[in-house]
Parts: sequence; C-alpha cells; structure tokens
Amino acid sequence: MISKEHIINRFVSYVTIDTESDPNSETTPSTKKQWDLANKLAEELKSIGMQDVNIDENAYIMATLPSNIDYEVPTIGFISHFDTSPDFTGANVKPQIIENYNGEDIVLNEAKNIVLSPDYFEDLLLYKGQTLITTDGTTLLGADDKAGICEIVSAMEYLIQHPDIKHGKIRVGFTPDEEIGRGAHKFDVEKFGADWAYTMDGSQIGELEYENFNAAGAVVKVKGKIVHPGYAKDKMINSMYIATEFINSLPRLETPEHTEEYQGFFHLHHISGDVEETTLQYIIRDHDKLHFEARKEVMIKLTRELNSQYGREVITTEIKDQYYNMREKIEPVMHIVDIAEEAMKQLDIEPLIKAIRGGTDGSQLSYKGLPCPNIFAGGHNFHGRYEYVPVESMIKATEVICKIAELTALKNKD
Repeated sequence: MISKEHIINRFVSYVTIDTESDPNSETTPSTKKQWDLANKLAEELKSIGMQDVNIDENAYIMATLPSNIDYEVPTIGFISHFDTSPDFTGANVKPQIIENYNGEDIVLNEAKNIVLSPDYFEDLLLYKGQTLITTDGTTLLGADDKAGICEIVSAMEYLIQHPDIKHGKIRVGFTPDEEIGRGAHKFDVEKFGADWAYTMDGSQIGELEYENFNAAGAVVKVKGKIVHPGYAKDKMINSMYIATEFINSLPRLETPEHTEEYQGFFHLHHISGDVEETTLQYIIRDHDKLHFEARKEVMIKLTRELNSQYGREVITTEIKDQYYNMREKIEPVMHIVDIAEEAMKQLDIEPLIKAIRGGTDGSQLSYKGLPCPNIFAGGHNFHGRYEYVPVESMIKATEVICKIAELTALKNKD
C-alpha cells in the first residue's frame, strides 16, 4: 500500500518550488527557476534507484526502470511537466492539508475572505471524507502537473521496492514549458525510446483521454492615428474603437464561458493598447479539424472586411497553429487506451473516457511518433487560487501506473 504521508510530503516538496513558465521568453526552459525543480527531480530519480537518469541542456529529464522479466515486451513511458501556468502566480505556494473533508466550505484565506465552496465547485462533494490539499488563496497549487510527477516518481519507487510486480522496460520523462505550449518541442522521442507513453496530466479521478483540441494562437494588431484631441475632427483614428469592432464581430457565445464538451471557441486572453495601436491576443480551439480551419478563416475574413471598410490596412492578423487533436494518431493503436482502461477497472476506478478541452504534451508527442493518451492526475480548478487535489486520487493514479506496467507485461507474455 502506498503511504498517504509519503505522497503528501513528496507533493508538497514539489509545489513549494516556483516553476512558473514565461511565454515571452525565448529560452528553454523559459524561466531559470524551473531548473530548481528539474535538478531536484533528477537527483531524486537516482536516489530511488532509477537507471540512465539524464537531464539535458534544456532541462528535459529522462530515466529508465529496467525490465524485471525474461521476455520481450513493448517499452512504455510516463510523462509529466514541471512548469506551472503563468495565468496565476506560483510563487510562495503554501499548501493546506484538509483531512476528512466534511463537504462544507473551505476557508482558504480568512483575511482576504477567499472561500473554496462546493456551492460553486460541485466536484468537491465527490471527495467527502478524503484528504484534500488546497492553496492558501493567494497562489495556484501546482497540481498541474506536479501531481503527475509525484505519481510517476512514487510508482517507480514502488515498483523498485516490489520486484514481485512483473513489468517490462519503463521510461519516464519530465518536461519544462508545457503550460506555454512548448513542452514537447525539444522532447527527443527517439532518445526516449518508448513504443507508447501516457501523460499523467488529467484532472478528476478516472479521466482517460485520447482526444484534444486542435489549437492555434492569433495576434491581432490594430493601427490607429493619434492627433491632438482638440483638432481631431476627421483626422484621429482610435485603434481601440476598431479593436472593439473586431471583438464584437466574433460570435459572442463561442467563448470559453459559453461552451462545453466538443464545442470550440475563440478566447481573447490579452488586450493592450492606446489610440495609436492596440494588440489583441486570442487562442482558437476546436476538436473538429474542419471547424478549426473555419474558425481561423472567420478571423482572416473579418480582418479583410474591416480593412475594406476603413479603406486601408488598419488590422493585421497573424495565426499560428500550436497543436492538433491526437485522436488521429491514437485510434490506430487503441490497445494502449484499452490497457489503461482495464487497469482502472481492476483498481475499481470508473473510467471517464472524454475529450480534453485543452492540450497536453501528449498531443504534440503523438504527432512526433510517440502515441500518448492522457490519464488523470487528480487535481481540480487548475491555474488559479481555487486549485486542489485529493490525496486519495494521487494514490489511485500511482496505482494505475503500476497496474498498466503489469498488464503490459502480462498481455505480451506469449
């Protein structure tokens, strides 16, 4: 049995290290502070008995648990990322341990009146009687994806300590900068050498995902013309007004707060500007490839129409694809999803097979030749002050990793 105290201590040791990534940086990792946890993880993997532990010049970590059987089976991998989202601060994380959660409001920060309530976050009620780890209301927690790292390290440690559990060769990989879409960019799939892998980067217990959004980022720049406002008649062009026209011309109900399940969206996540120039930053998401392409064309067409309306180029729109739906790469090898599903069922976990309303390293890795479905890590409310993770979910995820390793060996025995 995996110790609850051991899981908590390991997880807390990770989340109290600030690893926030920076989308405006061109280095890898994007922030120097990611090295603090990366180096710790490399040493920890060595200390628990992993082999071939390597950390490269970009902070990508790989290690091997050798096979303990005398026949050939596929090499499998488990992958998580150690950076946290720049959407909310990850500095000075002060985890709070809530034992035997009673199903009522959790006061995260009394002084600031910050409350984690099941009236708003109904999923909390799934975990009555369990141990929760929350924030103190002033930072994110970092369960995305330090819970996944904790589970992978703990599973490897457990397998090393219990050689009676038979398994083939297992590779583990930890990446920087996943939260800014670059986690797989410099991941060496050939060096990793796995036939397939699983990212431990999902949310609720039981989640098993092999579909994700197609994703693109768009930067819309609007040019205005500043003159003295007292003499601006027929001369001033206010870029902020034109930007507002652009924003309001996109489908208002096709935004994150109005969509769910397989519905795509346009998301304006940053705006800055003045009379002379305004910049809008969007992300575009859709599971369906044709709808995804159509969304991009909507923005391009709108740009052309507004430029035509103003009689000159007042708007430029640059769109760059970020990642694609991994389903295309997973469906030909669905047995890797079946193994994960069976592992959960054998551990009395109800599999929740669903599409990710986001992306993981696994989506990009699948297109680089490493099929990589996503498995729950247990956390909820990622990227903000209301993030929490049930310890029991982390323990179950750890057990799922061990069971997948065991099943892969058993299914290939003949």
